[in-house]
Amino acid sequence: MAGYGEFAEVYDLLTENVPYDEIAEYYNNIITSLGGGKKLLDMGCGTGSLTVRLADMGYEVIGSDASADMLSVAAGKFGKVRWICQSMTETELYSPTETAISTLDSVNHLADKGEIFKCFEQLAQNLTAGGIFVFDVNTVYKHREILADNTFIYDVDGVYCAWNNTFCPGDNGVNIELDLFYENEDGSYSRGYESFREIALTHEELTELLGKAGFCVEMVYDYLTFEPPQDNSEKLLIAARKIN
Repeated sequence: MAGYGEFAEVYDLLTENVPYDEIAEYYNNIITSLGGGKKLLDMGCGTGSLTVRLADMGYEVIGSDASADMLSVAAGKFGKVRWICQSMTETELYSPTETAISTLDSVNHLADKGEIFKCFEQLAQNLTAGGIFVFDVNTVYKHREILADNTFIYDVDGVYCAWNNTFCPGDNGVNIELDLFYENEDGSYSRGYESFREIALTHEELTELLGKAGFCVEMVYDYLTFEPPQDNSEKLLIAARKIN
């Protein structure tokens, strides 16, 4: 997620409908149920809207992201958070953390299965024994059936966004192109552009990679529920524990 200069400027406007309070409570419930500690790393934290909520809930939080532009926005928000600019595949902390999360499909943004494994492996080296890792991912079903080759339009105060997807069956990936139009003070609009891609793995593939990296999967849920995954689940929540 390096870069994202144009996207960072409007990210919060485009995600105003994201239920951050509900997501924070959901993650807190899962971490608590697994006995996770209060020292927490939020990998791929973006503009930090969820990160600061977790800090307000009593977690000692580090927010990390590869995008300096995203972190610049995050740093302007209230909340006792330490922000560090680093890739999810290059996590390196001064001391091990007790709990780690990665939210809003950040793992999907890694380039391939090898990068996802490297992310898990590197995190394991920076997590205490028995530490908890909780993350959510978009599913193959969502990429293939929902995002697919579709275009989505977002028209909110201050920005208009045309979100164009191209599905890639080889890795169940989606190439994403954003045409962004920003409203200026005089009522005119300036145009911007961003592009990135996501890939999707099955939860069985993710479980295998986690096992190789030294984790044991504790639970897999249909996102924002405590129900098992369904064939048409668009997003999953996976919780794992470091075992070595």
